Amino acid sequence: MKPTTTRRVAKRRFPTLAVLTWLYVLWSLLPVLIAARISLNDGRSRSTFQPMSFRWYWGDHQSSVWYDDSLQTSMANTVKLALLCMLIATPLGVAMAIGLQRWRGRISNAANGLMLLPIVTPEIVFGVAFFFVFSQVYTGFPSGLTRMLLGHITFTLSFVVVIVRARLAAIGTQYEEAARDLGASRLQAIRLVLLPLLAPAIFASVMVVFATSVDDFVISSFLSSGAATETVPIKIYSGARAGSTPALNALATVMLVLTLLAVTLAACLARWANKRGGSASGATAGFAGLTG
Repeated sequence: MKPTTTRRVAKRRFPTLAVLTWLYVLWSLLPVLIAARISLNDGRSRSTFQPMSFRWYWGDHQSSVWYDDSLQTSMANTVKLALLCMLIATPLGVAMAIGLQRWRGRISNAANGLMLLPIVTPEIVFGVAFFFVFSQVYTGFPSGLTRMLLGHITFTLSFVVVIVRARLAAIGTQYEEAARDLGASRLQAIRLVLLPLLAPAIFASVMVVFATSVDDFVISSFLSSGAATETVPIKIYSGARAGSTPALNALATVMLVLTLLAVTLAACLARWANKRGGSASGATAGFAGLTG
């Protein structure tokens, strides 16, 4: 087939794929946009559109996000749990992925299978299991945010391991072996060569852990110890059952904006780090550090 014919076929197929992709994106975003629009209602209805105002953000001195202490507490708890989970689960997951990649034998195969259990097991099972474990076995852990954090870390750790191990399988061992041949120690090879190559997978793991922790409802609801430790999903669920105001929509919109800002900031930092590395990036930068 001639190159011109190939380009024509690509042009014919691309619009269809693009249309399907954008239809899916719009279909996924439509409920979010509707919820955000209802948060701007001037009235108390959560089922119909009303004249727009910022009453439920900061206008109402009793029920708005700016003045309601319970809404602010739930938002602070959610952000705190997500950040701590991200800072703890990601390094642990990266270390476990590297260790499992180098572990050989029957026990290693069993360990690899166990790492997939949190992903394939229904989250409700994990929530009930965590509840009984902390109430009957590990009773020394403080109730509330500490137990919720341990539950989030345990649940999200597998996602980090799976993502990083996939990247390790794609990279192979040749770069690390070349670094060892140049005189680097094992730790130097990991720090200067392997970790830069794992940067995309680590970044993806951070985003997955953050989003999973922010969105989690089941585990948080089983391990929460009351109103002081409620997260945004728990607050939205309990408020929706009690006939709430659009303030909950405003709270969810604020969390959505904060999450998008965090993702955008992380992407900008990753791009800045790549530009700072110049043309010597990834393994090349590591080898330059070893031989320089």
